[in-house]
Amino acid sequence: MTSIDLENQRDEDITAVQADNLHQLDLHRLESLVQTLSHRSAAHASDDLSEADFKLENVLRRRVRMHDEEGIKSRSVGVMFKGLTVKGVDTSTTSLLTIGEILKAPFRLSEVTRHKVSLRNLIQEFNGVVHKGEMLLVLGRPGAGCSTFLRTIAGETDAFKGVEGEISYDGVDQATMKARFKGDVLYSSETDEHFPTLNVNETLSFAADVKAPKIRAGNVSRQEYIEDVRDVLATVFGLRHTYNTPVGNDFIRGVSGGERKRVSLAEVMAGRATLVSWDNSTRGLDASTALEYTQTLRTSTNLLKNTAIVAIYQAGENIYNLFDKVTVIYSGRQVYFGPVSKAKGYFERMGYFCPSRQTTAEFLTAVTDPAGRFVKSGYENKVPVTADGFASYWKSSPEYHEMMNEIDEYERTINPPETLKHLNESASQERPKRAKRRNSPYVLSFTDQLRALVRRGFQRQKGDRAYLITSVFASVVQSLIIGSLFYNIPGTYLGSFSRGGVLFFSLLFFTLNAVAEMALLYPQRAVVDKQKRFAFYHPAAEALAYIITAMPIKIVAMTAFAIVLYFLANMNRTAGQFFIFYLFVQFVTFTMTAFFQMISSFTGTIEIANSIAGLALMVVFIYAGYLIPRPLMHPWFKWLTWLNPIAYGFESLMANEFHGRELDCSAALVPQGAGFGNVPMEYKVCAATGSTPGTDYILGDNYINDAFQYRWTHVWRNFGILIGFAVFFVSMYAIGTEFKSLNGTQGDVLIFRRGYVPENVDNLQSDEALDQTIAAVADPEKGESGESSASSTSDKAMENAIGKVPSRMNTALRMNEVFSWQHVNYTITLPNGEDRQLLCDVQGYTKPGTLTALMGESGAGKTTLLNTLAQRINVGVITGDMFVDGKPLNSGFKRRTGYVQQQDLHVPESTVREALQFAALLRQPATVPIAEKYEYVETVIEMLGMESYAEAIVGIPGQGLNVEQRKKLSIGVELASKPSLLLFLDEPTSGLDSQSAWAVVQLLRRLANAGQSILCTIHQPSATLFEQFDKLLLLKKGGKTVYFGEIGRNSQTLIDYFEGQGAPKCGEAENPAEYILNCIGAGATAAADRDWYEVWTNSPNFQQVTTEIDELHAELSALPPQQFDKEYTNTFAVGWFTQAQAVTLRMYRQYWRSPTYIIAKVVLYIAAGLFTGFSFWHSNFTIAGVQNLLFGVFLSIIIAFPLMNQMQPRVINIRELFDVRESASNTYHWSTLVLSLLLAELPYNILFATIYYCCYYFPIGYFRTADRAGYYYLVYCLLYTSFWTSFGIGVTTFVPDAATANIATSLLLSMVLSFSGIFQPPPFIPHFWKFMYRVSPITYFLQSLLGNVLHGGKVHCAPSEFNIFSPPPGYTCYEYAGEFSIQANGYLNNPNSTANCEFCKWTVADQYLAQVDIDYSGQHWRNVGLECAYILFNIAFCFFGFYIFRVATWKLPKFGKKQKK
Repeated sequence: MTSIDLENQRDEDITAVQADNLHQLDLHRLESLVQTLSHRSAAHASDDLSEADFKLENVLRRRVRMHDEEGIKSRSVGVMFKGLTVKGVDTSTTSLLTIGEILKAPFRLSEVTRHKVSLRNLIQEFNGVVHKGEMLLVLGRPGAGCSTFLRTIAGETDAFKGVEGEISYDGVDQATMKARFKGDVLYSSETDEHFPTLNVNETLSFAADVKAPKIRAGNVSRQEYIEDVRDVLATVFGLRHTYNTPVGNDFIRGVSGGERKRVSLAEVMAGRATLVSWDNSTRGLDASTALEYTQTLRTSTNLLKNTAIVAIYQAGENIYNLFDKVTVIYSGRQVYFGPVSKAKGYFERMGYFCPSRQTTAEFLTAVTDPAGRFVKSGYENKVPVTADGFASYWKSSPEYHEMMNEIDEYERTINPPETLKHLNESASQERPKRAKRRNSPYVLSFTDQLRALVRRGFQRQKGDRAYLITSVFASVVQSLIIGSLFYNIPGTYLGSFSRGGVLFFSLLFFTLNAVAEMALLYPQRAVVDKQKRFAFYHPAAEALAYIITAMPIKIVAMTAFAIVLYFLANMNRTAGQFFIFYLFVQFVTFTMTAFFQMISSFTGTIEIANSIAGLALMVVFIYAGYLIPRPLMHPWFKWLTWLNPIAYGFESLMANEFHGRELDCSAALVPQGAGFGNVPMEYKVCAATGSTPGTDYILGDNYINDAFQYRWTHVWRNFGILIGFAVFFVSMYAIGTEFKSLNGTQGDVLIFRRGYVPENVDNLQSDEALDQTIAAVADPEKGESGESSASSTSDKAMENAIGKVPSRMNTALRMNEVFSWQHVNYTITLPNGEDRQLLCDVQGYTKPGTLTALMGESGAGKTTLLNTLAQRINVGVITGDMFVDGKPLNSGFKRRTGYVQQQDLHVPESTVREALQFAALLRQPATVPIAEKYEYVETVIEMLGMESYAEAIVGIPGQGLNVEQRKKLSIGVELASKPSLLLFLDEPTSGLDSQSAWAVVQLLRRLANAGQSILCTIHQPSATLFEQFDKLLLLKKGGKTVYFGEIGRNSQTLIDYFEGQGAPKCGEAENPAEYILNCIGAGATAAADRDWYEVWTNSPNFQQVTTEIDELHAELSALPPQQFDKEYTNTFAVGWFTQAQAVTLRMYRQYWRSPTYIIAKVVLYIAAGLFTGFSFWHSNFTIAGVQNLLFGVFLSIIIAFPLMNQMQPRVINIRELFDVRESASNTYHWSTLVLSLLLAELPYNILFATIYYCCYYFPIGYFRTADRAGYYYLVYCLLYTSFWTSFGIGVTTFVPDAATANIATSLLLSMVLSFSGIFQPPPFIPHFWKFMYRVSPITYFLQSLLGNVLHGGKVHCAPSEFNIFSPPPGYTCYEYAGEFSIQANGYLNNPNSTANCEFCKWTVADQYLAQVDIDYSGQHWRNVGLECAYILFNIAFCFFGFYIFRVATWKLPKFGKKQKK
């Protein structure tokens, strides 16, 4: 590896950098890096560290010596691989799966069944050996197989279909290393995966904590060790000033992109691995920091004998010379492996020519690029031109045989048993023996891992306050609402239904919250998966820690909920019964939370999880015993009640509440009224379940036994069962988290629209110019003319690789305006109230036809300045002047500029051509015909060389465009908008290999030559790439300018300035870009010998620039304003209707091409519909049947909750893309986005609601007449579906993320359900809340649906539902109670009997409707009007809420709004 092992290392065989490489190092840079370290104990090397007073080599040497003295054994291994071949699914191109493809699948069964999965070799026949203490550089173009090779060496092969050959770590096989020493062999990917709300201090401290050994040098405490590692790493990477800054991500503001990459590198090094595969680890770092990082690896490998295998796409000469060996990969084939000093000569002898000032790494990569390599004169028909040809040449070369001899010698010298013994002994020293499996790869025991994870969990909660506040607020508000709604429930029988309602709702609310929490689990998966690979901890420990850290806030929320609700609702006010209620609410919530966490752990996407969770909600609610009491359940589903945790919890709550109660039912005696006052009680009975003839009260235990089959004696049995459920669910959650890993990459997969998959996959590799390689001939004997020939040939080859600026574009790019800025300052206020200045008095200008580079170290303010100039800053204070032709910026400035962001954010479901057409359609002026806009798009595609994949889907990394193709698309989108003033680009070459970077910069050069004005930040330019720029604006930390001016031919103007100000001489072979960064002290631990900002401000160059800008302002401001089309002063290029049409069409395409989301939605609808329909199968018009019909409607209402949970993450992802990219460029008005979301969701929801309607309406047995069934369809499928769709989208306008949206939805939906009359009948709603009953939209939907299904139904009591009483002697039932039955609107089933009179309290279902304030005849069309009004209100709020919370700039509370990055 190449990590900094601060503990288990020794002072043996310490070597320096190879002598043949050392002379090429930047000596000035090394002097900056190796400042003297104060004499102190090595165990406390971080004490008082400063980035200007630090020498890593001294730190490591002292620690190695201390470990040797204390007998602490080290671990270090090399690696040998022989005949290594990795196979993957041949999915280099595939067609897109859409809803249409799924619908057609049944008609193409033969095609589907004949389809066979074919495999291809991702890498083939790799050989080599990397000894411990050595560094191997891996070079190749994107897609060549570099990542596959690095993953395979590190043992991450689960995503591949087969690995052949041998991999050995000093004799130890890979299976043993993965099982017992997983943390010693790591793969560090190029993506930065972190918890965005943790700050840098917390992130690095955690990594040091979980890898802290048991035996530590100097007997320091664990906390001292953690702080020491953190401070050393933070000093090495220049992160100490960011300790309290969140790490952030693409959507959450945090440290800069370069600093985030350094956090990733430091985290890996804290892992103390012995071998690390670093994948494009310098991506996003400036040249000086990239060199420093590589020097850190070199020092680590020299002193600690670790092994580093590093893929770097843009390696400068100084970086290249730090490595021992290099391997070159060409389309999955190894074409060189050997010493770095021999690689260039090998390919030159092959017949290829290296142009002057091209670095060795660039040359080695270029030979694998048919469009970028040059053949020596006379070798035209001799050099290999394909990957197979290169591989054959390699295997017949002397260098190949030298490598194989080295492998043979390595195998003879290693001693596998001794290696394994040494590894075991070293591991036993650092790992605690207690609670530790002998072969576990983890440093900490499971309990210690849990301790560290719990602490991190609380830190994460602290950083995500919006969700915490929302969840507690929701619980308190809901308890107040429900408690007051059920205020002082009477202790009589009349209050029994309300008591059951409030108890059921207590469980319902927190179960809905548990479903909402699932959205929190998916974003963290990538981080947990990475740290599992690093052997930081068991994912199961993270699962348990998540449960533990969530408990305190849940306990607080549920405690507030329980206290308020319990006493307001007038439950049994004894201590025992209150605490039983509190205990069961807590425990059922805990159990159901674990249940839904278990579901999430076994599902791959939130859409699928929400679909399963939605069906599970139906099951647990229907079979909890409240909606359908156990005696009334159909036998085919009754068994589900015994598998339902809520059923046990609800039984215990009911038994706890009704046990020992005597429910007065004197108001419900049968018969009663005039003439019955003096009749003895023995001839009366309570018209209630559980009643006994002759008594005017009901025993609570009898009530719950007869109505629900519940018993008090089951309470503690049920608690034991709940414990069993909880243990099972938590265990399964932990197991699912432990073993369910994210799918690894199988290589880049291009996905095309059906019908556009190219027949020849090779055409996608930009290799159509293979034959042209032969024509690229240069003769080194010709000296200058040879170089000129190579250069001109390079231009021709590059035109074939990236396209060229067509002549028709030259006309379009003719510009004559100057953009200038002066005295620009930018200050932000930190959370602690401190002001921090990010830009300091910056000035400069760009002229048409110039290409200006903006450079500086990571965190110097490059992106900040770019955002400021592009008018994309919406926080902080900006001062200074910005002018176009000496005049202030107008409203059309954004319209006339393009901005290519560092993050390549695009709609994943769009094709390349569609993305460009969308930008051209909406950002070019409305006066330009659409045909002309689309023709211009073809020009951009041609110019960028994207013809071969123009119909490919953008997708996501690994399944879609690769890094280079995404970057080209980002540039193309801005070019398609035809910026008439200026093009801003932020790190356009970041993450690209040297050839791709050269292609991008060559494109920018051609655009500038055609008249485009360009300002571009750039991190690691090579000398040849750097010389393509005309001007340079160089910043140092604090956003201070240290140079602005011409670069000059061969960068001589720039070099002359720095040398003239006392900087060291720039060597002939030195990269000027690296030279100037070294001069100003850029880098993590570097320091300059002077303040170059002061040097600049006191220099004649500064005065000259200032004068030039003043003269430009004076000259240009005096000229009359240029005449522009009026439309350029508009905020948007095209009209609102054109925007709406384009955005909606794109949204429809997104949904059509998202089959997982759509299928999950329809599966939930169908499964829930069938389940509900067959649970209430053929409900007759008995008293129980009427309740079944009622609750069938209720369930059809609450299915909206899981459907909204399913919808909201998708809506928020779409919204974030708009927030971060499209809104800043004024692509389209925000209202069109809201409209398109509504129009895209509604058709699918209405269609699937129709399917749901068919699945449950008819099985239940509702009225089947056309008027009744049609009315139900109108209200439910059309109106209610429109209501909840607009409701769910409205919630997303004011919340920051999906989890908070789900919680807010749970609160709001629970509120409107509470006041709808389902749980608390309208007559019992307190007067204060009567207005909420009338305001709740669910009230009117329930009135419409219930009235429709119950009105006119003739009720016939089932035998068990009759109230049985005996008449006085000598009376028949009719003689005794006939008049009463008529007045009570009931009927006597046996009027002529003289005993056991059977009285049924209802004759028609309208009697029940009257009790709940439903009048079908007078309300059903009135309610339709009200429902339409609520839908219109929701839609209006979608627009109004989006504007208030996401667009408006006035100072209103913007709850949870994320800062745009």
